[in-house]
Amino acid sequence: MTAFLQAMNFRHACKKFDPQRTIAAEDFQQILEFGRLSPSSFGMEHWHFVVVQTPELREKLREACWNQPQITESSHVVVILAKIAAVEPGTDYVQHIFGRRGLPADAQQAYLERYAAHNAHEIQPYMNTFAWSSKQCYLALANMMTGAASLGIDSCPIEGFSKSAVETLLAIDPQQYGVVAAVTFGYRAGEQTPCLRQPLADLVEYR
Repeated sequence: MTAFLQAMNFRHACKKFDPQRTIAAEDFQQILEFGRLSPSSFGMEHWHFVVVQTPELREKLREACWNQPQITESSHVVVILAKIAAVEPGTDYVQHIFGRRGLPADAQQAYLERYAAHNAHEIQPYMNTFAWSSKQCYLALANMMTGAASLGIDSCPIEGFSKSAVETLLAIDPQQYGVVAAVTFGYRAGEQTPCLRQPLADLVEYR
């Protein structure tokens, strides 16, 4: 079994953490790095990570997250925000992201125009900017959880929360960012729950 597959089998949505165990600082930095290095559409790096550390704030966050104990019992909590205003076509941020490639001016302009056209014809007719950015943030979320599993660290992705309550608690400007998910990291207490998945034959189609 490959190391990656071992990590995938180790990972599960950990509901019960050992509150006495803390992730080493260097390991948590690696987890954040797994998120930072993730791919994103047009390389826009749509994510912003808020590490919620203070016990008081974590207690309030737990209330906004349906009182789920993982928020306060895990070692670390990250709230993932999706960029909204910054990734709209024509912003300084978008120009900066494309500018990093060091392309000739005409090539960069062509990319900017393609980006604007994609936004107009492939994003906005089907979803808003927050929804599109959220899709990219889930790539980072998945990499952080699998990467953590490769270090023997457990995680739990959390979508059960009041978006408005979390944004108010963290003083988030909803025009700039939207809360995508919270994710907790730490070490499990007790045995891992069984992994329940459909067989591959039910999920794959060849044409």
